Amino acid sequence: RKRLRPLRTVVAWRGRAEWDQVMVGLYCGDSRLQQEALDRVSAWKSRYGPKMPLAVDCTAELVRCKVLDSSGRLKSHELILSYGMALVRFVNLITERKQKMVSIPLRQLAREVDIPIWVVDLRHELTHGKLPRLALCRKGCDVVLDWLRKTYWSRQLGNNLCGESEDEEEEQEEEEANAELYNDAWE
Repeated sequence: RKRLRPLRTVVAWRGRAEWDQVMVGLYCGDSRLQQEALDRVSAWKSRYGPKMPLAVDCTAELVRCKVLDSSGRLKSHELILSYGMALVRFVNLITERKQKMVSIPLRQLAREVDIPIWVVDLRHELTHGKLPRLALCRKGCDVVLDWLRKTYWSRQLGNNLCGESEDEEEEQEEEEANAELYNDAWE
């Protein structure tokens, strides 16, 4: 009788400690540490190629935009394009997995995975309309990074990195503020 061995999964990172270090580096807010984490993600990508988790890739692209923004080396228009590309890729890649044989509207797919609808509308404007203000792109980046932290990174660690959960009233106020920011941007 053969003894079954547990299946092993090959990953690009060395171990749990490296994974944790990169996650903390990406979300720490210190540009130098973020750049180190981005360099590590680039190394993972070279090892793992197309198998790289979409959430890791999207997080890295969005954090890279924030690092470029904080460096002061790019003009406003260049930053809008940088944030825009990262946001468009995020929405497209995350919703693409839920597409079936028939085309499903992005707004519906986003609702299913709890991505704010205004982020999908922002993606639509970036793709098909007039470029939005930099402030809206920054806000979109922050919201998406927070979504990735809550729905991907925290779950990978098996704990809640998001801190204490906000009560429903605070979440409602934040949604209203986001909607207001979005509406102001297009008026």
